[in-house]
Amino acid sequence: MEEEALSFNADCIKAEKIALRLIARAEQNSSLLAVKLEKRGIDPYIARQVISGLLDRKLIDDERFAERWIRAHLGAKKAPSPLWFLVSLERKGINRQISLNAINKVLDEEAEYSLLLKFIEKVDALTKKTSLFRTKLRHEGFSSEAINRFFDTEHHF
Repeated sequence: MEEEALSFNADCIKAEKIALRLIARAEQNSSLLAVKLEKRGIDPYIARQVISGLLDRKLIDDERFAERWIRAHLGAKKAPSPLWFLVSLERKGINRQISLNAINKVLDEEAEYSLLLKFIEKVDALTKKTSLFRTKLRHEGFSSEAINRFFDTEHHF
């Protein structure tokens, strides 16, 4: 029994060392870190235990990861939308509520409006002229306030 406990502790220490090296290289989220640990041969149960400890100590934080990831992609040439951020974060294993919280925190009124303008620049002219353009912007996750601000200014097609 004692030998099993020692072996478990040794495996946890090994897994934590790997996790800390990964964290030192780049911000991690809990889901992707679990995948990376398992790819390195760490038992999924041990990976969950180590990740739980790292979360408790705030060495990894999914919301912090999401906020930093969004900020890093605000200047992307693709001109992302709030929906694109949400879907992309969910693909990275960030739960929907954490993703929404991060999007709302990072995209204050001015940041969202700037993103909206950039997004609209990338939309083809034909789409801009349809009566459903407002609906498309809403579907992409832009707030009514940002959309109304755009249409209430000199921006007409």
